[in-house]
Amino acid sequence: MKRSGFADLPLHGGRVPPWLAERMEKLGTAIVESILHHYGASEFLSRISDPFWFQAFGCVMGMDWHSSGITTSVLGALKRGLNPRAHELGIYICGGRGKQARKTPAELLSVANSKGLNGDALVRTSRLTAKIDNNAIGDGFQIYLHSFIVTAAGEWAVVQQGMNDSTALARRYHWHSTSVRDFTCDPHTGILGENEGIILNLVDHRAKPAQNALLTIASEKPDKSLSEVRKLSMPGHHDVRAQNVDLKRLGAVLAVSYEQQLRDFASLLLLENLGPRTLQTLALVAEVVHGAPSRFSDPARFSFALGGKDRHPFPVPLKTYDESLSVLRSSLDRAKLGDAEKLGGFKRLDRLVRAVEERCEPAADFDKIVKHERAISPSLDGRSVFDDSKPRTENNAQLSLFGR
Repeated sequence: MKRSGFADLPLHGGRVPPWLAERMEKLGTAIVESILHHYGASEFLSRISDPFWFQAFGCVMGMDWHSSGITTSVLGALKRGLNPRAHELGIYICGGRGKQARKTPAELLSVANSKGLNGDALVRTSRLTAKIDNNAIGDGFQIYLHSFIVTAAGEWAVVQQGMNDSTALARRYHWHSTSVRDFTCDPHTGILGENEGIILNLVDHRAKPAQNALLTIASEKPDKSLSEVRKLSMPGHHDVRAQNVDLKRLGAVLAVSYEQQLRDFASLLLLENLGPRTLQTLALVAEVVHGAPSRFSDPARFSFALGGKDRHPFPVPLKTYDESLSVLRSSLDRAKLGDAEKLGGFKRLDRLVRAVEERCEPAADFDKIVKHERAISPSLDGRSVFDDSKPRTENNAQLSLFGR
């Protein structure tokens, strides 16, 4: 089932620092490349049009787990990382925030000309999705970010974000071409939100009389085609809390990462001599690549891969980030040369974590995990935006094993 939907996110200020933006570009590109290798471009569009998966994707890259900035940062990182290799990978990221959004038509026409696609149809689709979410849906959000992702075959997804000044919330809208039958009649798979009274929706199937009066459109109503919407409403608190995380799933990841026998076996699956902290990150990255939609109902859990730039749930561990990225990048490079064994290890690692989750049912102690991560942060070169104004010192403390 192809799904689209939306996410409501608290507005956060600040910028992504260069040290994180550069790593997000590399890791995001590598994760997408891995998805393309295993499942193809259509599956990537299906995932990026799922608001839960998108949120988990941003979390595993080190962004704050629920802020509005995750949308701009993730899409910007993908555009910088994927577009230079678009002819190789078959994925093109067009548009963006503000001025970049206005360049979308020209960028789509350029892609269409190079791949033999119908550029006028793509531009029309881009404008329709923006106008529908901005004008036809009277929910109080004004669109300021519009990203159009298109494949070499012409399949597309749209991710755009609007702002509501009165509630200090941003709303992210997701579209996928496989879900759209008619732009004037229920083009979304669904639109849900907190009930704040009657809103205007001129593309609801019940709005046909209003459409006829306003736009002089006389046509038969198409068959209604709805699938389950994926809606994500993030809480207002900035910190990650135990109730935001599936502790059973997180416990399985930690068991595989820190219990000696399981850790040795997991490292063997990846053909690497990996430490527990890097294995923890790679297990969550593997789930982003191989997990089913139901696995992303608690996107905050993925912030335990590489923390967050605002120290929630802990500072970004740069040593772990770079080592994890190195393992994934080398696996992809070897797969290009015909040696897919190491890249296949990520799929086997994901299966191992699920098996541990089903059979052993380990429960994670949330407070203990966060305390441990913050304690080992200096040894992993943990960094946040709050540290950027302070002089950096090298700390060579050794990483201790969890719970020992």
